[in-house]
Amino acid sequence: MYIEFYGLKELPFALTPDPRYIYFTPSHTEVMANLHYGIESGKGLIVVTGEVGTGKTTMLRWVMQRLDRTVMVAYIFNPRLSVTDFYQHLATLFGIQNWETKSDLLIELGKVLDSRHSRGLRTVLIVDEAHGLSPTVLEEIRLLCNYESDTAKQLQIVLTGQPELREILNYPELRQLKQRVALRCEIKALPNVEETAQYIQSRLKIAGAANPDIFSPGAIDYIFRCTAGIPRAINNLCDNALLNGFSSSASIISRAMIQEVAETFDILPRIAKVEEREAPARIFPAASRAELWSMGNGDNGNGNGNGNGSAHSSYSSHESAAEEFSLISSENDSDIVVNEYIRSEPATIEELGAAFSRSGLGRGNNGQNL
Repeated sequence: MYIEFYGLKELPFALTPDPRYIYFTPSHTEVMANLHYGIESGKGLIVVTGEVGTGKTTMLRWVMQRLDRTVMVAYIFNPRLSVTDFYQHLATLFGIQNWETKSDLLIELGKVLDSRHSRGLRTVLIVDEAHGLSPTVLEEIRLLCNYESDTAKQLQIVLTGQPELREILNYPELRQLKQRVALRCEIKALPNVEETAQYIQSRLKIAGAANPDIFSPGAIDYIFRCTAGIPRAINNLCDNALLNGFSSSASIISRAMIQEVAETFDILPRIAKVEEREAPARIFPAASRAELWSMGNGDNGNGNGNGNGSAHSSYSSHESAAEEFSLISSENDSDIVVNEYIRSEPATIEELGAAFSRSGLGRGNNGQNL
């Protein structure tokens, strides 16, 4: 493997959510503050969303490792549960054994929560990948919010999931749950190349690299373009690039190496292809275009408008700009397509329409609109 070749102690870009490798962006810091405040203040329901691979699970594990031992945490990471499965899982996590029916479980859970709350202890339920929960299970979670004293919630609930979770909470049948959300926050991708470079170097340092500048600036730039700042995608790209670099004995990962890996994983940056076209031919000579434009501005040839002096003064600076217009025939000969080329204060479609109307170009021989 490439660990010894690059002077590392462990794999720096593993895809597992190792909290040791957490990298604090401003959005991560905001989420941490919301979680701390929400749990400490007994806010009840907290919703954290983030795109796939932005580090939600890593952040949750970092938080759980640092909670005081007096805080009881039930962590559910598989949302594909029926209501019965959900309560069975919940009972196991909270250590509730003597129950047979849902009613029995809720009574025993109430006793546990009330006992802990009376001693000033916190109880937290964290549901990861919550966008995968069914509406029926989400409704049961809402009902769990009813465990409360006169002054605070006895159970703190944290729902984390992809951006779809926000859309799910807007379902009409879940409006009561949406109203229970006390805090909302979002984990965002790395915003730019500089943050991407710091993220990569941070992971290399944690992995024991004496020289964290293994990736060239061009390579990092291309990594950001390929991944749009998503940490999981960055990890995958960097890990495979280091493997390729080791196989070719390259001490520095170049942009070309990143391009090769990106092509293999089909994550090349999408660049819009611009079709080169020749400029359309003009069907009116310069004099005709100038005449048409002046008529559209209410100019009857004497320098005064037809009573609309403001329109004339507004566009008087464009008397010579008619050279910058072209009217070309579209694929349908009965249509006329207008291309604008004025460099400042361009004409609108309505203004050009007025020019056609006043000049008679927009009507047929019998005075009817074309």
